Amino acid sequence: MKTLKERILKDGHCLEGGILKVDNFINHQIDAALMMDIAKEFVKRFENTRIDKVITVEASGIAPAIMVAHLLNVPLLFAKKKVPSTMTGILKSEVFSFTKSRSYNICISDKFLQKGEKCLFIDDFLANGNAATGILDLVSQAGAEIAGMGFIIEKVFQKGGELLRNKGIHVESLAIIKSLDNCNIEFV
Repeated sequence: MKTLKERILKDGHCLEGGILKVDNFINHQIDAALMMDIAKEFVKRFENTRIDKVITVEASGIAPAIMVAHLLNVPLLFAKKKVPSTMTGILKSEVFSFTKSRSYNICISDKFLQKGEKCLFIDDFLANGNAATGILDLVSQAGAEIAGMGFIIEKVFQKGGELLRNKGIHVESLAIIKSLDNCNIEFV
């Protein structure tokens, strides 16, 4: 997606350790027009796929996921990072955060994910695939299925995409980063 790549080059910031900051237009302050274009591209890429529900992890995945769900006219379910005291029928999975260097549980209520539902996972980044693997676990626990996974940015040097594709998952990434060596952003 050309406009996304141009925006990453213009406004993205690289940090040591393979971290790309896009918090000024994707995952903290959000450029709504760009996010709608991103959602339209995901809808186009998954147009021949049955999707009953869009699923993501709070918080960074919510903006693109809600726009995709809106365009598809299906509900959005987001996995929470803390278990609310009012939640019942909890499905949990442990996830390691690359950027925060810690593990945490993500959870959903089983009443919002039904057996046989086809889910499209949408998130901002695909790096090592930890959040995606946690979602796969939650979806499996519910007896639902992953119809596909869409990521705004994939860092191929961190192998999460390879892991998911080797599992036979339909993965679509809108901007694929080959390298962030020496803080230079290089696309595939």
